[in-house]
Amino acid sequence: MPRTAVNVLLLVAIVLIMALTTAFFREYEVPPVTPAGKVVFEIGPGRTVRAIARDLQERGIIRRSWAFLTGYKLFHEGQKIRAGEYELDLPLKAKDVLLTLLKGKVLLHPLTVPEGLTAREVADLIRDAAYPVRGSFLEACGNAGPIASWDGQAADLEGYLFPDTYQFAKGAPARTVAEAMVAEFRKVFGEDGLRRAAELGMTVRSVVTLASLIEKETSVPEERPLVSAVFHNRLRIGMKLDCDPTVIYALKRDGLYRGRLLSRDLKHPSPYNTYVSPGVPPGPICSPGRDSLRAALYPAPEKFLYFVANKDGTHHFSRGYAEHLLAVKKFQLKK
Repeated sequence: MPRTAVNVLLLVAIVLIMALTTAFFREYEVPPVTPAGKVVFEIGPGRTVRAIARDLQERGIIRRSWAFLTGYKLFHEGQKIRAGEYELDLPLKAKDVLLTLLKGKVLLHPLTVPEGLTAREVADLIRDAAYPVRGSFLEACGNAGPIASWDGQAADLEGYLFPDTYQFAKGAPARTVAEAMVAEFRKVFGEDGLRRAAELGMTVRSVVTLASLIEKETSVPEERPLVSAVFHNRLRIGMKLDCDPTVIYALKRDGLYRGRLLSRDLKHPSPYNTYVSPGVPPGPICSPGRDSLRAALYPAPEKFLYFVANKDGTHHFSRGYAEHLLAVKKFQLKK
């Protein structure tokens, strides 16, 4: 081939390479013209980089899938892109989209679990909120493994689903969600809680059970140590706890609760019914919060044995039965 022809071919090749390079960087470094705003882009399990690039182009997030794919192969070959949802603040360069996906910071969904819920109620909360969890949360709570080292009697996670706000990615396994709640309980209860329980001669299970009763008896934080004092004092002298929420829990377990507590319900035969069974119930009746756990561990130094609800949601506490009857007459029986 004549030298002139070779030179022409080389020149054409150089021009072509420069043109392709210019085109690549234009597509890779310049954002497309799209409306400004946040969009959620989801990557399904097992999607290849090529398929992801195609999806991005179809959504209008990038202009050319080949530029995205070329950038990946040139600069990030072998790096994994995690499945999940990503929040992208458009417009973005293809380069920045790729870097965002490679960081693997998937979108997290908040889940707020209030104090005082049972495992079934937490499961209902997740279902009613259409929370993107994978699998049955209630079934996950049937595995006591996450709490077994602290509570060898536990048959499930009732009482140990610590109330808090959590963040999980879409498709998080229900087991992972339940385990995170138990891990938070263990963190909050901590070594100090274990040490204090031992000082009281109580197991973790009995402390959490007592805390669950306190949680359901009052929503007033300042009253929780006083309610705890009543329960501790009654336990010390062998007096039944007579806690209404335990009756409701027992009735619900047996499918008999109809929305209100009747006098005859106080005789319902159940180990959870503290009107008929002495001591603390066999297990927690809900998941108590931080204040109720602390109250169970540190009751107020009072000799109260009774309390009755006032009309404003607080309670009147009494040391003797005669005083308690007067309080009942004043707060419960007045017109």
